[in-house]
Amino acid sequence: MYYSYFGLQEEPFSIAVNPKYLFMSARHRDALAHLLYGVGAGGGFILLTGEVGTGKTTINRCLLQQLPAETDIAIILNPALNADELLASVCDELGIEYEHGTSTLKDLTDKLHAFLLENHSRGRNTVLLIDEAQHLQFDVLEQIRLLTNLETNTRKLLQIILVGQPELGVMLSKPELRQLNQRITARYDLQPLDYDETDAYIRHRLQVAGLPANQELFPPSVVKGIYKRTRGIPRLINVLCDRMLLGTYGQNKTRVDAEMLNQAAAEVLGEVSEPGVNKQSWGLVAAVAVLAIGAVWGWQTQVFRAELPALEVSSPIAAAPAPIVPAELIQQSEPVLLTPWVRQEVHARQVLANYLGISMDASSDPCGDTVAHGWRCESLAAQSWDEVIEINRPAVLSLLTPARFAVSAVLVGIDGDMGRLLYEGQEVEIPLARLGPLWRGEYLILWRPPASYAAPFGRGETGPIVAWLAQEFADLDGQSQALASEVFNEALDARVRMFQRQYNLQDDGVVGLKTLLRLNAVAGRETAILSTPRISLSTASRLQP
Repeated sequence: MYYSYFGLQEEPFSIAVNPKYLFMSARHRDALAHLLYGVGAGGGFILLTGEVGTGKTTINRCLLQQLPAETDIAIILNPALNADELLASVCDELGIEYEHGTSTLKDLTDKLHAFLLENHSRGRNTVLLIDEAQHLQFDVLEQIRLLTNLETNTRKLLQIILVGQPELGVMLSKPELRQLNQRITARYDLQPLDYDETDAYIRHRLQVAGLPANQELFPPSVVKGIYKRTRGIPRLINVLCDRMLLGTYGQNKTRVDAEMLNQAAAEVLGEVSEPGVNKQSWGLVAAVAVLAIGAVWGWQTQVFRAELPALEVSSPIAAAPAPIVPAELIQQSEPVLLTPWVRQEVHARQVLANYLGISMDASSDPCGDTVAHGWRCESLAAQSWDEVIEINRPAVLSLLTPARFAVSAVLVGIDGDMGRLLYEGQEVEIPLARLGPLWRGEYLILWRPPASYAAPFGRGETGPIVAWLAQEFADLDGQSQALASEVFNEALDARVRMFQRQYNLQDDGVVGLKTLLRLNAVAGRETAILSTPRISLSTASRLQP
């Protein structure tokens, strides 16, 4: 198929829900956090709504993966049932035995209540998830509400998650369902992706499918067109991108263009092509693609070699051959301001501190005992730029010139294969492949740990640091009640692991440097190198000897 032609290992835009391609935008993370909080808080109803194709099923699957092990869950995927049929389906899902065909509504309700009481006595939770809940009838919704009447002094014995399209929210707002509506303890309306998230979504799926790092399939102008036509709905993005790649393959091109976007939109979304566009038949495109398979394999290698730059290795260990090094670095005998972006180490730490807004004397060392301000210096080591990107903080890089002088540079941003280094309050660009041969793999960051933080901590820990962490997640999730007080409990452990998975951290439940840095970034307390504003400068002459 076409994916091999583009150097991909598999189709990147399949509409099947593949966990490998999970893309959690900020709004998807918020939705999942609301569901997890609702389950952990022991409330009655939890509501998730969203347009068709926005990712509700994806969130449901993430939720199921992160529920505690002592949770029994019943999933109803087709709720177009009457009350008797729905209760029977719930009993089937939970493994509750009953007389098929003869059990009354009361019989089913009694058996379900008995199961819930027994489950609670064994320390287990019971959750009912109903998808496409907008199809539920009013009398069935009322019966579902009655199921939540069984409770203890602290929690409901059955927690119900309703997932559906926006009309579900409208239906629940009707006066006759006000009792159910008042029992919803967590609700979230999932919106489509914005433009930046659409761009990130497309790149994410291509990268997971194995797109070579030096290849671009969807130019920015095409991504804008995709966002305009799909309105940021992931399912539509998948269908449209898949059809565009098929057409681009059939025309022996290496990138999707505006003409292909218009043709795909007409085919998939039923849009009329813009005036002046060649309305080539998609049937002809597919036929040409099939006939050209044999010739394309030999041709693609030549095209890729001729039109795409070679992938540069930016690891500090695997240095690029014949690295370009400014002449000043080689000729000078003293390692002081040899080039605009090279500094002595102490001066580099001062520049970094000023960049982060730390007020201090010009003669002070930010890592000295005299400067507190709640900040901490952290010396780290890495084997590649990916590890620096994972930490995602402005840093002082330790460099070694060809003349064996130890110098430093202040890294404040990374854009693709370009690094941005601070110089006189502005930023200069230099390829990471050019900077890599000089970098020793060591770097230093300044960050603000919680006041009560001393060392990594996890489940079973007690004290103010646990209360701080629980409140952080409550604020992040927009909840009034924290999951824990001063004891790191199971609910907080599950929330930490979810957070770690969201940001590609090791999901061990241990809160250390990387987890705290990411929390600081989400809360807006830290500056990230991947999201700082970019200053447009012409830096070619500045970086040349």
